[in-house]
Amino acid sequence: MSKDVFVFIEQRDNVLQKVGIELLGKARELADDLGQNVVAMLLGENIKDEAKVLISHGADRVIYVEDPMLKEYATEPYAKATYEIIKDNDPEIVIYGATSIGRDLAPRLAARIHTGLTADCTKLEIDPESKNLLMTRPAFGGNLMATILCEDFRPQMATVRPGVMQSLDNDASRKGEIVEKKVEFKPEDMNIKIREILKIESKKKDITEANILVSGGRGMGGPEGFQPLEKLAKVLGAEVSSSRAAVDAGWITKDHQVGQTGKTVRPEVYFAMGISGAIQHLAGMEESDLIIAVNKTEDAPIFGVADLGIVGDVNAIVPKLTDAIEKEKAAKAEI
Repeated sequence: MSKDVFVFIEQRDNVLQKVGIELLGKARELADDLGQNVVAMLLGENIKDEAKVLISHGADRVIYVEDPMLKEYATEPYAKATYEIIKDNDPEIVIYGATSIGRDLAPRLAARIHTGLTADCTKLEIDPESKNLLMTRPAFGGNLMATILCEDFRPQMATVRPGVMQSLDNDASRKGEIVEKKVEFKPEDMNIKIREILKIESKKKDITEANILVSGGRGMGGPEGFQPLEKLAKVLGAEVSSSRAAVDAGWITKDHQVGQTGKTVRPEVYFAMGISGAIQHLAGMEESDLIIAVNKTEDAPIFGVADLGIVGDVNAIVPKLTDAIEKEKAAKAEI
């Protein structure tokens, strides 16, 4: 009988990726609803020492596989090892991050296991009556939210966007089981040859990692409207993000987009500048600790979620706000 909630944990250079820790938090919630355990799947080379971190973040058990072939992510070796773990343990649910790795790995496993997969989920919960997993994701270009069930096959599988789920606090006192899974790899399991690994250092932080976001929308008027936002972000030590309207208009690149069809963010402070607040955008930022909105339309939906709202011309307010913050910082520096 299928049981337990399994989480595929990503690592790069033996550094656990944040999305896996986030998924453990959601897995803990799902497993508690089912009266089951959380099991983390960890693959890599010399990766065992990281297993304790997963226990402290909500896992009851960690199954790890170590092999030189798993040092860098490659589809076939990772698919083989993960398939062996799933086949041996018959989990009720398996969740992956909706990252480049998760989006490559999860569909292949769904095909091998002969089960369904719901991609890019923004919400997961247990149906109190059927105990099936309710997997919710944007559909029809983000204009509709669809809840999908996998009633007849196990495990129920989903990929979840980074930044959507809330990780649990590190609890070093938690106890759990750490188990090594032996997988026999053959040379033919590596069907590619990694010739070189290029790492690009980016000066800009991923918006899902930022503590403060200055986000612009259609109200910025054009790509030149984002220049004042860049100045404000620099003063605040923030990153610039945007609504879908600005991305679709070509004013800013897709990796800055917040919302159902973009990224889900949880910064400490979120500035919504010239953003009306369509439901698709709100779904990606409404969990921010403090939301400050500026919009010329008094009844804009963004004010419904904002902690502080200013009705006015964003192109006039942003430069004044930037100047005020600069003066305040300068005054403090003199003290």
